[in-house]
Amino acid sequence: MERRGVVTSKGMPVTLQGRDIPVGDMAPNFTAIDKNMQPVKLDSLKGGIVIISVVPSLDTSVCELQTKRFNEEAAKLKAKLVTISMDLPFSQRRFCDSFKIENIIMLSDYKDREFGMRYGMYVEETGLLARGVFIVDSGGRLAYKQIVKEIGDQPDYDAVLSEAKNLGA
Repeated sequence: MERRGVVTSKGMPVTLQGRDIPVGDMAPNFTAIDKNMQPVKLDSLKGGIVIISVVPSLDTSVCELQTKRFNEEAAKLKAKLVTISMDLPFSQRRFCDSFKIENIIMLSDYKDREFGMRYGMYVEETGLLARGVFIVDSGGRLAYKQIVKEIGDQPDYDAVLSEAKNLGA
């Protein structure tokens, strides 16, 4: 499924591939690769609240800021925090080591684009993921989603954190 105009990159509309999941639906399971080259399924993280921070590439300043901010917030929350991008696991590990990112599970969607397609976040034009945040509640339902309109903008952290806290994180 294609969706055009949901997000822009430098003001130009881009095409998102994959399904648009409504809040309240069961969060689709996906498998991505962690920074140690091991497959991780969303189902293995469920049972509590899971916050999924989606970034296009850790090699950009906005993605770096987003990941650092959620790493700081994760230490204060009762939730599992995941950052997912198309960056190779080796790059993710280097990034985490460089910036002392220790509170986030880093996942790469480079191999199968399973997350990108199942959550409607794969950008056809760039082969990267759009920027956004999803919260999966303790029952495995999608409780919140924020797809950032302009890929170069940061998410609304206050809205994400408020919703996470309302869910008990």
